Amino acid sequence: MKNIDWGDLRFFVAVAKAGSLSGAAAALNSSAATAGRRMVALEQTLGRPLFVRQQTGYQLTTDGRVLLDKALAMESGAQSIRDWLATDGARSMVRISAGTGTANFLAANFAKLWTPDDPFRIAFKTTEAKLDIAHREVEIGVRNIRPESPNLAARRTVTVAQAPFRARTHPSIDQWVAITPEDASTRSARWVHEQPGVVVAWANTARTLHELVRTGVGIGLLPCFVGDRDPLLERAGDTIDELSSHQWLVMHNDDRQRSDVRTVVERLVTLSEKHRALFAGARPFADG
Repeated sequence: MKNIDWGDLRFFVAVAKAGSLSGAAAALNSSAATAGRRMVALEQTLGRPLFVRQQTGYQLTTDGRVLLDKALAMESGAQSIRDWLATDGARSMVRISAGTGTANFLAANFAKLWTPDDPFRIAFKTTEAKLDIAHREVEIGVRNIRPESPNLAARRTVTVAQAPFRARTHPSIDQWVAITPEDASTRSARWVHEQPGVVVAWANTARTLHELVRTGVGIGLLPCFVGDRDPLLERAGDTIDELSSHQWLVMHNDDRQRSDVRTVVERLVTLSEKHRALFAGARPFADG
């Protein structure tokens, strides 16, 4: 027995009803390229041609008409399940992958990203590791590098500056804390290792590094939007121009067509733009 993907059947029904890939894509909030790939995959799985492809559109073959009748029956059953879920208050999930500092900033501004009336929920995946967006581990990733994969889309938002910070209670401290060399996956983390100052403590996560700085153990390099928002910290030097980077919102090409993902992306962009000066290290908050 052949294993048929119900997702492929949904695209098949949409193409059959619309008579075109573009019409099916619009109905499913997807892309024509995805609809085309799905139809090829379905025909290969079944070993039968389902459409006659013409310049005027997609016409069903005899096998295609038989499959459409069966697929419509399945779709009717699936609709009853969707209706049941809707009455149970089910909402879609938009997962956001971000590092510790960014996730903290987004959590502090959560009301700008979600309202109780939204038909979706938001789940934060806080990690310094890069979750696999291409394989749908998350819907949105906040990154400091533009992705190279053709399956991913990216939208640039703001410039993120880096600067050294220390505890306000230790203004004369001159020793450093840093991310351990084996965990230093970013330019900013590696930059500290090249400085002449003594590193007195190491951390393997950005959160622990932040805590070491707060308690006065040493100077640490932090994104300005993290350090300048912490009332226990002060700048221990100027921003480091060579470490500035762009922030990118990264999505799978198919997921970016989803209305819930588009909504969250637009709100993330608006939130970032509102705090552009903070991200760029212009210190919009008073020092005192």
